Amino acid sequence: MNLYFTGHGEKYAVEQTLLTLFPQERPVYPHTPPGGDNELELSFTRGTQWATARAVLRRDGQTYVRQCRAPLADLPEDDPVAATRLTRRTLQRAFYRAAVDCLGTEPPWGMLSGVRPVKLPTRAMEAGATPRQAERMLGDQYRVSPLRRKLAMACAQASLAVKRDLKPQEVSLYVGIPFCPTRCAYCSFISASGSANRLIPAYLEALFQEIDAAGAALRQGGKTVRTVYIGGGTPTTLEAPQLAALLDRLHTAFSLAPGTEFTVEAGRPDTITREKLSALRDGGANRISVNPQTMSDQVLAAIGRSHRAQDIRAAYALAREVDVGAINMDLIAGLPADTLAGFQATVQEVIALAPENITVHTLALKRGARLRQEDTPLPDGQTVAAMLDFAWAALDRAGYVPYYLYRQKYMSGSFENVGWCISGAEGLYNIYIMEELHSILSLGAGGSTKMVDAARGRIERVFHAKYPHEYITRPEKIQENLETFRRFHEQMLQK
Repeated sequence: MNLYFTGHGEKYAVEQTLLTLFPQERPVYPHTPPGGDNELELSFTRGTQWATARAVLRRDGQTYVRQCRAPLADLPEDDPVAATRLTRRTLQRAFYRAAVDCLGTEPPWGMLSGVRPVKLPTRAMEAGATPRQAERMLGDQYRVSPLRRKLAMACAQASLAVKRDLKPQEVSLYVGIPFCPTRCAYCSFISASGSANRLIPAYLEALFQEIDAAGAALRQGGKTVRTVYIGGGTPTTLEAPQLAALLDRLHTAFSLAPGTEFTVEAGRPDTITREKLSALRDGGANRISVNPQTMSDQVLAAIGRSHRAQDIRAAYALAREVDVGAINMDLIAGLPADTLAGFQATVQEVIALAPENITVHTLALKRGARLRQEDTPLPDGQTVAAMLDFAWAALDRAGYVPYYLYRQKYMSGSFENVGWCISGAEGLYNIYIMEELHSILSLGAGGSTKMVDAARGRIERVFHAKYPHEYITRPEKIQENLETFRRFHEQMLQK
């Protein structure tokens, strides 16, 4: 879509709204004047009392004009952050209203374009709003649909409960194992597969050195680890002795808080064996994932997985027999070759297995995903909506409750990913990272360390080398990131 701005330069905010409302469009800033089709003119002007945003949207031969205004008193010159925030919101509202006129419908999350919608009601309630007032705000100010408001409120209540139990000295730990047996067609994560897995021994040697250094730094700073999350890639690509050595190293290096939540993404059933599960259990893991994504053999083949649904059933049964702990199962709505009936059958079968956690994702195709590059046909937005509605109702009837959610770019139908659990089985790490409740130190290739000073609303990030080979050959980057983490928390204590 061609974009023309007058009186402002809020590219990012407008582009995020464009992505939400017209997900197939990409922003274009032409040098030719407006007056064609498939274009947006968005202006911002200040009068004597009001600031006005005006949107002129031309699409399919029709023109839609909407405007939104804010009192100049609410755009204080001495508070540029607040003024910028209100300017963006006013522009987005004008664009949103014109787009809704054009589309004839509103997206499920209304005007919200961010990945963490739960933060809005959480902050409102922390500031003194009642749950009813916080939910009404989502509807009145942001046009969020009733169902999504209910989801957000349930997750906000879970976030607040978890936050109350956090201790100042606690942090979480993410350990990245960026290897997989093969690459799934929808995947955009940093992971190596096939012959690249020959790097695993050298990668683990570098990772163990980082674990030792990070453990010493956290102990010196008086930090304890509340949750550990080993993700990927597929961590169970490692052999059983490698997994045992990794978990032993973590226990030796770090001071783990009492009752530490310890999660390992076992993920793909074609990497799960009795020996690996026993190594995880004996090494202190108490949560794992056995992720089917779908229970349809046809859909598994379409996404590039070599196993079949029966392998998922066998892996799940083996995990129960070995008794590793709580089990999560991931599902994805909107996969290629899937149908509404097929997705419904998947949901029903997974619920019947009775895992403690079920995470329902909506397919999001980022640039690195093969499905996007190949332009593979996918279920349309209406079908995906029906899939999610069915999952919501079925999980609710089965006694599962939503406890965390997030959104992504390029997500089918502009929906969301939601974690569901039986009561008391919330995955704390999932809440911590999505709601940014405390610092998470990331170890390994492709990781992002997030440092959180919740008292002052300050968040900083540092990023590791993306790929295993780069990670192995750049130990100075590891040390630099760890030093940044140490200084950040040292400054928190000094203020």
